[in-house]
Amino acid sequence: MFSTKGRYALRVMIDLAEHKGEEHIPLKDIAERQDISKKYLEIIVKDLVKGGLISGVSGKHGGYTLTRDPDKYTVGEIVELMEGSFAPVACLNKGTKKCERSKKCKTLKMWKEFYAIEKDFFFGKKLSDLV
Repeated sequence: MFSTKGRYALRVMIDLAEHKGEEHIPLKDIAERQDISKKYLEIIVKDLVKGGLISGVSGKHGGYTLTRDPDKYTVGEIVELMEGSFAPVACLNKGTKKCERSKKCKTLKMWKEFYAIEKDFFFGKKLSDLV
């Protein structure tokens, strides 16, 4: 299950994609259009900027913009940035030490198959598909 943070991040990215031709989009405009608290969006856009998915400019004409074209983003990368790994079990996370039960685990194959389906689905969808 995805948190509001992940779902709202997608809404922010869609909003920015829909207004791509404009200069930097003020956060208050996104908050109004998406009916999301500006305070909560401040937390979300900070993570999106830190992850390199958007850029921000402060000041009178400041706001946020995508760092690349909408068809160059996958839904998977956006959600994964906000939510963490899609791995359904800890032993499939990148960088995790190999589980000592992996050779005799009766469910590992199933988890790997589910993980592949999930990743293929979300990383196969582009931001531009949602716009």
